[in-house]
Amino acid sequence: MSHQRHFSDAAVKEPHSVSLKVLRLTRPSLVSQYPLSPPLSSPTTTTSSLPPSPLPASLSYSSTPSSQTTNPHPFLLSPILALPPSFGSAHVGTTFSCTLCANHDIPPPIDGGPPLSVKTIRDVKIEAEMKTPSSPTLIPLLPPPPSSSSATNQEQTNTTGVDLTPGSTLQKIVKFDLREEGAHTLAVQVSYYEATETSGRTRTFKKLYQFVCKGLLVVRTKTSALGLGKGGRRRWVLEAQVENAAAAAGGQGEEGGGGGEVVYMEEIGLELERGLTARDVNFWGRGKNKEKVVLRPGEGEEVVFIVEEEEPWDGREEGEGRKVFGTLQIGWRGEMGARGFLATGRLGTRFLRPREQGGVKA
Repeated sequence: MSHQRHFSDAAVKEPHSVSLKVLRLTRPSLVSQYPLSPPLSSPTTTTSSLPPSPLPASLSYSSTPSSQTTNPHPFLLSPILALPPSFGSAHVGTTFSCTLCANHDIPPPIDGGPPLSVKTIRDVKIEAEMKTPSSPTLIPLLPPPPSSSSATNQEQTNTTGVDLTPGSTLQKIVKFDLREEGAHTLAVQVSYYEATETSGRTRTFKKLYQFVCKGLLVVRTKTSALGLGKGGRRRWVLEAQVENAAAAAGGQGEEGGGGGEVVYMEEIGLELERGLTARDVNFWGRGKNKEKVVLRPGEGEEVVFIVEEEEPWDGREEGEGRKVFGTLQIGWRGEMGARGFLATGRLGTRFLRPREQGGVKA
C-alpha cells in the first residue's frame, strides 16, 4: 500500500528586497614604509664609508632635486592611511560607533533572462538596541528616546520611515558609550512596506551582532593619613597607579574606537565630595607647564593628590566609619586621536585618628 505525501501549505519564504550592512566606524592608521638599500657596491668603487641611500622607489616621499619635498630623509610613517582590516578591539571608556545601511537591492536576472520586476519599497525604518552584561533589558539607540523638546527633523525621519528607490540606501549612525567589560550585543531591526502591482505587505527582519568589551586602563589606588594641617584640618594622601593593560587584554595593535595599544594620557583629576579640597602634586596632566605621558602596553604611571577638609576637624568620627573623597576621572587619546574617558567608583578611606601637628608636612 502506497503512502501519500502531504506537502505543507506554508508559503516559501521569499528573500527580502532590503538588505542590511553594519560597519564599525573607527579611525584609520598610518601605513609604515620600509626603505630598501641598494645592492652593495664593489670595494673598488666605494669611496665613502657612509651607508648608501635607500632606493627612491621604496620611499613614500619624493626626494628628487627637481621636486619640492617635505621630508627628504627616510621616515617611518608614510602619508597613506589604512582602514582597519577587522572589527578591532572595544575598550571600556571609549565610544562604540557604527553605521547601519539599509539597501534596496535590485534582483539580478535569472540565467540571462529579462530583468525581474522591481518592487516598490516604502516606509523603511531602522531600529537599534544594545544589550550590556549588567542590563536585563535592551537599551534603545535608534530611534533615540523621546525628549521633552519638540522633535527634530531627524527624529521625525526615524519615526515615520523613508521611501527607497531601486539601488538607494538609508544610512544611520549610532553611538554607545562602553562602561563595562563583557559581551555586548547590538540588535538591529529593519521594517519596510513592500508593494507590487497587485498587492502589498509589511516585512521585518532582525540581526544580532556580538562583540566583547575589554578593559584598557587598570587603576589601583591607595590612601594614607597625612596628619592635621593648618587650622586642624584633616589631610590624606591619595595615590593612584594607572596601567595600560592592552597587552594583558589581548590587544593586537588595532585602533578600536579610541583605544589602541598606545595611550596618550591627556588629563586626570578628582571629582570631590562636598567639604573637601585637593591639591595636584603631579608633573603631568592638564594645565600650564604640565607634561604629557604616553603609556605603551604594560607601562604605568603614578599620580598623587593631597586631599584636605575645608573645615577644622571637631574630633568626631564619621558615622559609617569611612571617609569618602570622590571619584578619579581619567581622559586619554588613542594612537590616532580618538578620545577615551574613565571614572572610578567612589574612593575613600577608613577613619583613622590623624597624627598631631608634629607629623609629616605636605
